[in-house]
Amino acid sequence: MTQLIHRHDTFAGLIGVARGDITPPLGIYNRNWGAATTDVATGIHRPLTATALVLKSDATGARPLTLLSLDLGWWRTIEDEWDVRGAVCTALGLDERHVLLHLTHTHAGPCICREDDNQPGGHLVGPYLDHVKAVCVEIAREATHNASLGRLDWSYGKCVLAHNRDLPDPSGPLQDGRQHHIVCGFNPGRPGDDTLLIGRATDTTGRIKATLVNYALHPVTLAWQNQLISPDFVGAMREVVEAHTGSAPCLFLQGASGELAPMQEYTGDVTIADRNGRALGMAALSVLESMLPPGKHMRYEGAVESGAPLATWGIVDAGPLSPSGGQLDARIIRVELGLKSNLPTLDEIESQLAAATDTFQIERLRRRRRLRRVVGDGSTASTSVWLWRIGETLLIANPNEAYSQLQTELRRRFPNHTIAVLNITNGGYAYLPPRELFGLDQYQVWQTPYAPGCLEQTIEECANAIVKLAG
Repeated sequence: MTQLIHRHDTFAGLIGVARGDITPPLGIYNRNWGAATTDVATGIHRPLTATALVLKSDATGARPLTLLSLDLGWWRTIEDEWDVRGAVCTALGLDERHVLLHLTHTHAGPCICREDDNQPGGHLVGPYLDHVKAVCVEIAREATHNASLGRLDWSYGKCVLAHNRDLPDPSGPLQDGRQHHIVCGFNPGRPGDDTLLIGRATDTTGRIKATLVNYALHPVTLAWQNQLISPDFVGAMREVVEAHTGSAPCLFLQGASGELAPMQEYTGDVTIADRNGRALGMAALSVLESMLPPGKHMRYEGAVESGAPLATWGIVDAGPLSPSGGQLDARIIRVELGLKSNLPTLDEIESQLAAATDTFQIERLRRRRRLRRVVGDGSTASTSVWLWRIGETLLIANPNEAYSQLQTELRRRFPNHTIAVLNITNGGYAYLPPRELFGLDQYQVWQTPYAPGCLEQTIEECANAIVKLAG
């Protein structure tokens, strides 16, 4: 009789973890909101951290995978991002397939653009980025050096913190019988993706070495009213998880959250950010508590007749722990996305910027100028997506801000694989909204330089690559 087994998707191999502090100095330029009335940080809510996770197998010539999660917002230029990631690649002797530089996407962190050196507090940005680079190299080396035999198990759960944030403006004009103007904020009329994915790394004794929390939720609790440096909800989430896992480092991995945010957002009240973080942390702990012990499976043992025929399952050993070749793989796919036909040129943006007087408009135009530089002046722009195979789990990382359809659709198509999806990785530039939203007066639509179909094309190219990668 065929045995019926239930188990977590697992990677067995060498696992290393390390953490460093990347809290910036007070007075650094941190204008992340057009509505802000100040330009510099005046205090620290919680420290910012960088955490490295290194995964290695014993396959001959196999390269380790190095994932770094940083409490930072988003990159403004390709050069600043590659300055940090390239240094890690060089220090570890890896090519760019094997390194992911992921940002948790806090909107209460410092600006990370060297071009802002002429802004208030901008003289601190360059030295700060040099510090971030040095910390990333240090922790990547440390995690590589301390890697030891262990398991990385994955399990799905739920968290109700994420809500849709595409709200039809109830005071706006109607077009074709519906609200045409969409404001960016809590929409109680549409559900959000509540999927929570937890990774648990343990050593040979079952002690937790690290946890990974993959959840799609914009860290926008703290907004224009806030003047404190903060990881937003991520800080309190980590505090909760680490307090119950022997202080094992917790890495937050921002999911495909283009339209997802907390219900309570846009505040200067740090207690709300902490409350949001505790909600996510407790949900993460619920998943951890419900997981099978490391190295254990469940096996169906037959029916017991009672008032109903009862299915009985037993806990059995998964077998000896040993690294196995072929469990790690890393690939990059290049996706050529069409650009909008009506994108303003750099010269046109410069003219608009010179005439702008409102602070929010100036901020929008400065972002638009940098984005135009990234995508170039052609009719298409190439963007990259990283695909990692970690044992039986697939990790898909992209630099853009994809809507949650990227993760929900890939998980629907490949139900036999645990799938982690990451935004703001190895870059961070533009939104990928679904095709049906184009034509609406909506931030994510007019922010992106990409043409309708950008999200759907990315999904298809990822799906094709998964078929090749996962067999």
